[in-house]
Amino acid sequence: MSLDALTYLFVGLSFTLYIGIAIWARAGSTKEFYVAGGGVHPAANGMATAADWMSAASFISLAGIVSFSGYDASGYLMGWTGGYVMLALLLAPYLRKFGKFTVPDFIGDRYYSNTARTLAVICVIFISFTYIAGQMRGTGIVFSRFLHVDIDTGVLIGMVIVFFYAVMGGMKGITYTQVAQYCILIFAYTVPAVFLVMQVTGHVLPQTGLGATVLESVNPVWAGKPVLFILDEIVQDLGFHEYTTGTRTTIDTFFITAALMAGTAGLPHVIVRFFTVPNVRDARSSAGWALMFIAVLYLTVPAVGAIGQLNLINTLNGEQGGGVSYSDMPSWFKNWEQSGLVAWNDRNGDGKVQYAAGDAFMGGKPVLTDKYGELGQRLTDNPLIDTKASPGFDPSIQPYANEVFVDRDIMVLANPEVASLPDWVIALVAAGAVAAALSTAAGLLLVISTAISHDLLKKTLLPEINERQELVAARMASVAAICIAGYFGLNPPGYVAATVALAFGLAAASFFPVIFMGIFFKRMNKEGAISGMLVGLLSTLAYIVYFKFMGGTKEDLFMGISPEGFGALGMMMNFSVAFIVSRVTPCPPEEVQAMVDDIRIPRAADRVHTQEPR
Repeated sequence: MSLDALTYLFVGLSFTLYIGIAIWARAGSTKEFYVAGGGVHPAANGMATAADWMSAASFISLAGIVSFSGYDASGYLMGWTGGYVMLALLLAPYLRKFGKFTVPDFIGDRYYSNTARTLAVICVIFISFTYIAGQMRGTGIVFSRFLHVDIDTGVLIGMVIVFFYAVMGGMKGITYTQVAQYCILIFAYTVPAVFLVMQVTGHVLPQTGLGATVLESVNPVWAGKPVLFILDEIVQDLGFHEYTTGTRTTIDTFFITAALMAGTAGLPHVIVRFFTVPNVRDARSSAGWALMFIAVLYLTVPAVGAIGQLNLINTLNGEQGGGVSYSDMPSWFKNWEQSGLVAWNDRNGDGKVQYAAGDAFMGGKPVLTDKYGELGQRLTDNPLIDTKASPGFDPSIQPYANEVFVDRDIMVLANPEVASLPDWVIALVAAGAVAAALSTAAGLLLVISTAISHDLLKKTLLPEINERQELVAARMASVAAICIAGYFGLNPPGYVAATVALAFGLAAASFFPVIFMGIFFKRMNKEGAISGMLVGLLSTLAYIVYFKFMGGTKEDLFMGISPEGFGALGMMMNFSVAFIVSRVTPCPPEEVQAMVDDIRIPRAADRVHTQEPR
């Protein structure tokens, strides 16, 4: 069976499964739509949480960051995993005990203010749409390669699929769909990882791959040397920075890690998952299950990224490192050219593909045309680039200027093809990537629709609507959210992981402080919470917009902090402003302070929480 046929089969069967589950678990009430009826088993919820949290950024893009950035990717690995531990220990059990549907619901009641609730809804929308842009782009990347369509068409296909099981099933359908998606994505990630590590080093476990030595069959010049040693040596010879040391400043790495940690703990689509279990004990248990399921993938990522880069360099530059004739390039290279995510610019006219540091095209990314060169390569409309003045090219170090553009988001998807793995493995990766992107996209869409229908309409603007009208409003909001999400997927502000990191920064700057202080600081009042959220959200949003859309340069960075890390500074400002304002304004009402005490005291933690969320 051909690769195309296998891909259609694997992706088609997975879609059939997802839609079938959505129909079987169709929500019939607002409680089933919002929190799956509150009766999900902890292990199943842990699996669904892992799928919800391990988005396209984790499956598709994180290994790409490791491949191209090396040590600089450590902030993403530490931030995302550490943040989940923080969420599980500090926030999830207490929020579950409070018994609310959503984060805005908690903020509105804890801070006894519809203004605070409305502001929280606005924060949810900003965070979720920034996050979902990465998921939709990830979906488009998968379809662009394996279904032979452009990225825009791929995004539209993803929108249709999400519509069926997010709008119809609500949280009930999404939960059980995400259980299936986790099984598919984790199998699709670990199986190729085992193949890659065995092929390059002879080891079986990906977790030991980085310290293992390279086999002679891969490249005789590298034989017997450790993977990381070879990467350090090769990338420096090609003009890149040493693989095992970072290019980011210490302060920037710290702020990115902190923003990702606090952002993870403040993500509304992850927090809501802990309301789907019956009681507080099960919330703690499901957090433990989720952490275990997440660890399976995250402990595999470094080997996948590093060995992927090793294979990429070996394939493009050949055993001797002088480049490979374009006519001899494997089919995967030419297939990815059609998607626009790989491109070749024969700058020296020798007909060889040569990969090194620096831009291959003027402006960075290729602007593709429908024309083809004499050797069959896809041509671009980019202005001619002067080799001597090429951005990132250092002739005193490099043997040649870079001629290849490789989008870092393709690494996981291209790895099996680069390594010539069996076609069924390549098709499996495609199905897993779609599962990762769509699972998180569905969770985010549900959070958006819930925030609008439940928090904004039912709790604030139209409290007289009945349950049926609220459910209709939730589904209509989902449809509108899918359309807007599709637009952001077609016009993302960066590669998948960077786009997602911006969402984490917004969550860190807006939600984490008010949730944390709402649980552990009785004196925090509505004035402090509202002021803190406004300062945190607006400062972080302004910083992101300036550097991502208004031409901000590295020289303009505040203390060298990148947009992905500024959320940690916004969080600090949120904490400071909220604390100061709360000290000069009236205390919260006595009943609110008593409610905070009740949340923190674990006397009811072991009792089944059977009541409806308040």
